[in-house]
This record gives sequence, C-alpha cells and structure tokens, in this order.
Amino acid sequence: MSERFKELPVEKQLSIMRAATEVFAKYEYKKASTDLIASKAGVSKGLLFYYFQNKKELYLTVFEYVKQIVAEGVADFRFLEMTDFFEFITYANMKKVKILAENPYIVDFSVRSFYSDKEEISDDLKTNVREGIERNYKQYFSKIDFGKFKESVNPYEIFKMMLWMGDGYIHEQQMNNKPLCLDEVGKVFADWTEMFKQIAYKKEYL
Repeated sequence: MSERFKELPVEKQLSIMRAATEVFAKYEYKKASTDLIASKAGVSKGLLFYYFQNKKELYLTVFEYVKQIVAEGVADFRFLEMTDFFEFITYANMKKVKILAENPYIVDFSVRSFYSDKEEISDDLKTNVREGIERNYKQYFSKIDFGKFKESVNPYEIFKMMLWMGDGYIHEQQMNNKPLCLDEVGKVFADWTEMFKQIAYKKEYL
C-alpha cells in the first residue's frame, strides 16, 4: 500500500477500495477499467494514479484489503480459543462463508484472484496466496492439540486439503450461479470434517 494512499481519510480509502473491489470482481484484470473505478470512487483517474503507481499496485492493495476483511471477520474470541483442529477449521470456514454471502463482490473478487492465470498479477497472487496459507497456519494454529492426530498424518496437509476443498466449493457455487446457503455449506463441511477425522485422528478421539 502506497504511503500517499495511507494518508487519505479512512472513509476515502474505503470508497476507493470498495469501488476497485467491485470492478475487479466483475471484470478480468486486463478488462477492468481504472476509469470506472475512479468514477465509482468519486475521484479523477489522475488522482487515482497519484495514490497508486499503476493498476497492478491498486489490484494488490485490494487483494490485501479483502484478506483483511475476511481475517477480521473470522478471528473472534471463540475462534482464537479453540483447540480441536476440525472444530477450528469448520468454525473458520462457516464464518468466512457468512462474510462472503454478505459481500458478493468479495466473493467474486476472491474467486477471480484465486484462479487468476496468465495475467500481469498472476505470479504475485500465487506467491501471496502460498505465503498467506503458511503464515495463517503458523499464526492461528498455535493452540491446536495436534496430539489427537495419528503419527502418520501431517496436520498441515489436512489443513491445505480442506482449504482447497472449501475454496473449490465456493468457486463451483459461483460458476453455477448458485447463492451461498449457510445451512447447505454447514452440512457439506460437517460431512468433510467427519471424513477427515476418521482418516486423521487416533481412535480415542473419534
């Protein structure tokens, strides 16, 4: 995030981020119009590029903005106190889906950014996503009781598989133009959790 942008009042920052999120959610990176973003944000295009060096910097700033919204919405007191791996992941995913259901542009932006390929920002996004997964695991799983796992099972690999399945499910719903139904998602995650528990946990914890 540029220093010039950070100096703006919070309301103006949010106005620009919301406008950019909407436009980048609706259009592929190359086709997303900075003129349209500036118009929706209520600033001139020249002023927009005063705050950001180029379109790529603006996009990556939106990417961080969206990640922050999801992180702040998920990491509440209950979330941070959980010690069971599968309870922890299920709760986090349900909170995430609730946030995405209430913010449709965030859903579309997240899907586009996650599956971005062969675009100017693709390599940066892949690096950011990979490092973000590793960073979140180290940060949020510090209180988890890994002693429940079989010795042959790597909890981090289970975490990644469930993460990919969750994102893939959201992507499939979007591709089929289906709304995110919390009850339906809850049932899907409950089934996945039980399946992975049977694979990963020692018998005494099932």
